[in-house]
Amino acid sequence: MQTVRPYRAGDRDACLALFDGNTPRFFDPSERAAFVAWLEASTQPYLVIERAVEGTTRIVACGGHAIEAGGTVASLCWGMVAQDVHGQGLGRALTQARLDAIRAVPQVARVSMNTSQHTQGFYARFGFVPVKVTPDGFGPGIDQWDMMLQLTARGAHR
Repeated sequence: MQTVRPYRAGDRDACLALFDGNTPRFFDPSERAAFVAWLEASTQPYLVIERAVEGTTRIVACGGHAIEAGGTVASLCWGMVAQDVHGQGLGRALTQARLDAIRAVPQVARVSMNTSQHTQGFYARFGFVPVKVTPDGFGPGIDQWDMMLQLTARGAHR
């Protein structure tokens, strides 16, 4: 069984372990300080997915979003899934939960995000389109893909 819930301060170490487990393929080590700062200071929505396995519960995914630009643009922030459970639908569940929360804010017209070459295809399946690619933008061998999702007036993606 798995549960999507809001992040709590006590989740910090588990989320840092997810980051560390996804470094260096998905995150450059230099990004860790920015992630720590986000966890410690952000007031934006951040979610975790807990999964119960063999009588214990552990955090297997985390990610958030922020509302920017006068409330008309949202951005996905710091999404990640534990390496040992990649490919089990957790990234899809996390992304869908974040997009559902964003769509609940009527004035948001677009969702922006940046990701790497390793995950841009995953986000394309949600309707995100690339707007800029910066080689080595996150660090050596990790290109930065800036992507955008246009929301329709009814809140569905095109």
